[in-house]
Amino acid sequence: LDPRHYLGTHCYGFPKTGPHRLRFLLESVKDLRETLKKKGSTLVVRKGKPEDVVRDLISQLGSVSAVAFHEEVR
Repeated sequence: LDPRHYLGTHCYGFPKTGPHRLRFLLESVKDLRETLKKKGSTLVVRKGKPEDVVRDLISQLGSVSAVAFHEEVR
């Protein structure tokens, strides 16, 4: 979860994510984790800048051969 997504927008200072959207997001992530757990998998959730978090996860896991990502269209 990138904290930059929850700060003010570039225009007018309105929040990018209000309390209702944030609650929906957190409940969705929780549900996804529970669904994956029932199927014998897991979901890794971290808070921070993706460029830092992904690097740290790769270091922790050690045997990563590929990383895929997408950039949000603005």
